[in-house]
Amino acid sequence: MNGFLKESNFLMVEEGFTTRDLLENLLGELCQESHQQAFFVADLGDIVKKHLCFLKALPRVKPYFPLKCNSSEGVIRLLAELGAGFACANKAEISRVQGIGVPADRIFYSSPCKQVAHIRYAATHGVRLMAFDNEVELSKVARSHPRARMLLGITADSIPAAHPSMTFGTTLQSCRHLLETAKDQAVEVVGISFHLGSRGLEPQAWAQAVATAQLVFDMGTELGHHMHLLDIGGGFPGTEDTRAPLEEIAAGINSALDLYFPEGSGVDIIARPGRYYVTSAFTLAVSITALEEIPMEQPGSDGRCDSRMCPLCFSLLPDVSPVSLSPLPAPQCVPCVPEPTKPSPQFPWHSSSLRGPRGHGEERIADGLQLPQLHVGDWLLFGDMGAYTMPVSPLLSGGAQAHVTYAMSRMAW
Repeated sequence: MNGFLKESNFLMVEEGFTTRDLLENLLGELCQESHQQAFFVADLGDIVKKHLCFLKALPRVKPYFPLKCNSSEGVIRLLAELGAGFACANKAEISRVQGIGVPADRIFYSSPCKQVAHIRYAATHGVRLMAFDNEVELSKVARSHPRARMLLGITADSIPAAHPSMTFGTTLQSCRHLLETAKDQAVEVVGISFHLGSRGLEPQAWAQAVATAQLVFDMGTELGHHMHLLDIGGGFPGTEDTRAPLEEIAAGINSALDLYFPEGSGVDIIARPGRYYVTSAFTLAVSITALEEIPMEQPGSDGRCDSRMCPLCFSLLPDVSPVSLSPLPAPQCVPCVPEPTKPSPQFPWHSSSLRGPRGHGEERIADGLQLPQLHVGDWLLFGDMGAYTMPVSPLLSGGAQAHVTYAMSRMAW
């Protein structure tokens, strides 16, 4: 153990004790206390399993977790304990991971657009690995961090064809000029970075991207750069219900790496899996703080609305912002006494809408959800809520930080 994560950082549960069990226990306690604040439950054991699966599927690839995906304390400490690196987008994220003891050589300042003050902060704190994709960024680094080790970002939109793009990353046609400029400004370029995102699910995307990276590697080597690091970005699925599971994606990546950057070539491979690690580990519980019944007119046989036939549309106000519930997974309904509500003739389902707290910009969360009749104080549970939902604050009602309860099975620990 490296000391990043201790047993005091989470609840130890026995194997077979599920997140749902823990949620129901917590909800029982909170209902007795009239507590209405939204909270997360995180299964750290799920992240451990994902990490082991990643290492098995992609044995040559070292993961660097993007902190912008989930910056919660338990996730950072666990991944640091597991030996992962961190992709940080700014000074605050660098400070966050170094604050728990992560060494500078495990940090990748991955943002292609950096403030000069943040570049200087990275320089004074030993963070050398950075990304760039244009001359302006290159000049900033040349002036502010002469010891930086740079990865040239190439855009997935121009793989294999090169055309102007508003996305991050440069085109293949621009790579030679940027590599020459870096050489002229004495900036050390050590490799290539790309990020396929949703294109990572396409069968040929990885092969095309890695092949393009190999071409740029050759350019850099020809110009005198010591090219030895390839960043294949993210885009790995966070749940199992995707059209391309990790094993299938990994097979394509491994084939491409073996062809263009075989073992023994002296090239190290890193990746930035974000959603993959944390999506399924987090469940969000939100309580209903307000409710409005809206009759929906439905004409009867004579063309007039028969109130006995009218369904009800419920407008629900949970104690959480629209941002934290986007994209919205299907909720489970839990009354104040935490027993799952199931559809039955006695408890029919109704068309319902969810709205966030008033005064926080766009209030709409979802429309047309089929939910049982709920009441103020009931809870909604949203699974698969680990990615890009942290921190919920300050958009929570009252501006409070959503609490996270971390749990891990004894076997995973």
